[in-house]
Amino acid sequence: MEFSTFGDKFARYSAITQLMDDLNDGLRTPNAIMLGGGNPAQIPEMVDYFTALCREMADSGELTQALTNYDGPQGKDTFLQSLAALLHQQYGWPITADNIALTNGSQSAFFNLFNLLAGDTAHGKKKILLPLAPEYIGYGDTGLSDDMFISYRPEITLLDNGQFKYHVDFDRLVVDEHIGAICASRPTNPTGNVLTDAEIAKLDALARAHNIPLIIDNAYGTPFPDIIFESVKPFWNSNTILCMSLSKLGLPGVRCGIVIAHADIITAMANMNGVLSLAPGSVGPAIAHQMIKRNDLLPLSENVIKPYYLRKAQHAVSRLQAAIPDPRFRIHKPEGAIFLWLWFKDLPISTLELYRRLKARGVLIVPGEYFFIGLEDDWQHGHECLRMNYVQSDEVMQKGIAIIAEEVAAAYQAG
Repeated sequence: MEFSTFGDKFARYSAITQLMDDLNDGLRTPNAIMLGGGNPAQIPEMVDYFTALCREMADSGELTQALTNYDGPQGKDTFLQSLAALLHQQYGWPITADNIALTNGSQSAFFNLFNLLAGDTAHGKKKILLPLAPEYIGYGDTGLSDDMFISYRPEITLLDNGQFKYHVDFDRLVVDEHIGAICASRPTNPTGNVLTDAEIAKLDALARAHNIPLIIDNAYGTPFPDIIFESVKPFWNSNTILCMSLSKLGLPGVRCGIVIAHADIITAMANMNGVLSLAPGSVGPAIAHQMIKRNDLLPLSENVIKPYYLRKAQHAVSRLQAAIPDPRFRIHKPEGAIFLWLWFKDLPISTLELYRRLKARGVLIVPGEYFFIGLEDDWQHGHECLRMNYVQSDEVMQKGIAIIAEEVAAAYQAG
């Protein structure tokens, strides 16, 4: 069968498809150690909360109403209004429901946004600038046109306690007429890096100076789900496209992405929803609306979700450092998100090969090569890093870390 150009691009096997296949296969495989995918933790307090809330919504008929009716292409009105009111009240942002659109998950939001703002235009081909590589694996194959992304190596600061941190190297960045938007995740998936308030301000100034939007992928960030361990300010203005999600609250199955932007962008996103999916799903927004109505959304994020992940991150770091004492091993400072980014300097094999060896032993991680999207040249550092999810039970984490330590030691020893 002959596919179209579109079909050839999007029907092929991609890095993000492999990641999700691994996640699905691991869930079906007894004793698999799932340290790869982005499935959030089953936090007992949140599971109990959602169970009780859904039961109450079922009893009141609100859950059935969400299941049996379409919303408009912009998303559920009650949630749009309650979220806008919350953000206006909490942060003083000048937004209304007209500044928010929902999508069927963040991945679809970024597909629409990237192709809305980059690719072939009346003024030539535009690209999305990722100011700091590595970046989220899911961006890489979303462009309708090839070579949609350009990114730059970060500055690397070596820290005490076997850690390091990436910073945007502003001296390297080139923003010209070929850039359609700037995009960065905060916290960054895969590294757990959090762009500082100063870095965000500089990126905002660059975007404004060139009359292009700044897209912030806030799937793990503040104010919810607040899986962020640094003291930073939530950021939005009329030139910012802030993308959020209900997934890391513990609701990945409802597939609800949230886009907060200028009304022109929101109108475009709603129109695209209408064509591509009629309307976004209703169940997630109905649940989130109730969380806001009950004043639970932000307190649960701050007092339950954040402390849970902080403890898990600290525990995983201590176990890794105990298991891998080699001085060539460093961990990116965990500042947020649900992953640790491991750097094995001078590793004699690629982390793609390390991934294969670990998978053969039942441990699933994600090789670092997939995250260096848009770099114009190969970088050895990209072959020395891997992403590890830290949300599994302490017992499972200990088993997985022990196997990683064995395989890394064997690779170094074999040279």
